[in-house]
Amino acid sequence: MVVSFSNLEEFPVEVKVYKKPSTPVIKNKAKELENEKLTRLGECVVESANPAADLTWMKNNQPLVDDGKTVIIRSTVTKDPITGLSSSSSSLEYTARKEDVTSQFTCTAKHKMGVNQVSAPETFPIHYPTETVNLQVVSQSPIREGDDVTLKCQADGNPPPTSFNFNIKGKKVTVTDKNVYTLTGVTRDDSGVYKCSLLDNDVMESTQIVTVSFLDVSLNPTGKVLKKFGENLVVSLEKNASNEANVTWTKDNRKLDKLPDFSQLTYSDAGLYVCNVSIEGIRQSLSFELTVEGVPRITSLTKQRSYDGKHKVLTCEAEGSPKPDVQWSVNGTNDETSYVNGKATFKLTVVPSKNLTVSCLVTNNLGYDTKDISVFSLFEEDKPKPEKNADGTEQAKVIVGVVVGLFLAAALVGLIYWLYIKKTRQGTWKTGEKEAGTSEESKKLEENNHKADV
Repeated sequence: MVVSFSNLEEFPVEVKVYKKPSTPVIKNKAKELENEKLTRLGECVVESANPAADLTWMKNNQPLVDDGKTVIIRSTVTKDPITGLSSSSSSLEYTARKEDVTSQFTCTAKHKMGVNQVSAPETFPIHYPTETVNLQVVSQSPIREGDDVTLKCQADGNPPPTSFNFNIKGKKVTVTDKNVYTLTGVTRDDSGVYKCSLLDNDVMESTQIVTVSFLDVSLNPTGKVLKKFGENLVVSLEKNASNEANVTWTKDNRKLDKLPDFSQLTYSDAGLYVCNVSIEGIRQSLSFELTVEGVPRITSLTKQRSYDGKHKVLTCEAEGSPKPDVQWSVNGTNDETSYVNGKATFKLTVVPSKNLTVSCLVTNNLGYDTKDISVFSLFEEDKPKPEKNADGTEQAKVIVGVVVGLFLAAALVGLIYWLYIKKTRQGTWKTGEKEAGTSEESKKLEENNHKADV
């Protein structure tokens, strides 16, 4: 304002004051949204701003655009006449889908006084009807006799149904305020088809087949089995199972390819036999312990010198069960004893000073057996004498040698005589050839021949 003597002049100035709005808040929120139905979701409000703030609805941080059908946004601005500050509001009507059950809705306020402000995110339950029903069998796998089996019926509607109809092998059972039905202590007779459905819609149902596994095994014989050597043993195994059973045998903890043939028992057949029968999740073991008894029988009685040549070692081998005891007819040192699969080996070390006949006697509670062997003294064996059969053989060898010697001598004499005759004849032939010799030589020759005749 300018004042002078003659005039008063005023010059107005407009002053603008900006104020940042309050944080946006979503009010009047819907309790739930219905699937594919346009529903008022809520109202976004900011207050005390100058100028008025602009509001934008966001879904999962993406702006929503009013299309007049599935998304409708209405915005209003009011101004306080006293303060001159403005409040902005924006309402959202939204057509939800099933997938919006996890969607987050926010409201963003834009203003000249700084960065954008965002409301707290909001989620809304989406109501939609059931489209499918699913029946689950809740139990350990496989299901065995005696187990508890829980049938659980689930529907994809929201909110989910809380009551269902269960079809238990043709029998309808209704459960309310829960979605499970429990079969306790099931047996093989509980195997079959099970169903569940909605209370108001039996057509919308789900089906499951429940199979209860079972295994019945019978083995004959079992426990302790006592048989005689050479007897027959029949082993029978009967099994009944829900599916193909696997059978394995072990003898004394060693796996067998198959059960041995017991048509004629031997001592080596004795042992603990275990039959393991199994299917998935179920295993049973049955066993029998076979003992084969028999009168002892000596299979071998031998002798040999020790390595140092100062002793004789006698070995008596026998079969029998129970384990046979041994008695020797002479004193000595028992070096070694073994008993495996009904076969016993006994060894005795002796120092014979003269020729002996040693007996090995084996006994058990079923009987006995004995066998003898001739043992020569160590002194006699140092000067071995041929046995009778050996003497005959040596005599034959001597006779053959004499005959061969005589034959060679005769041949040699004949050869010498032949050489002598040959030499004499050669001399006579040479004298006759000298027809031109002197008469004196002829006379001397005649005289010599005459003297020889005399």
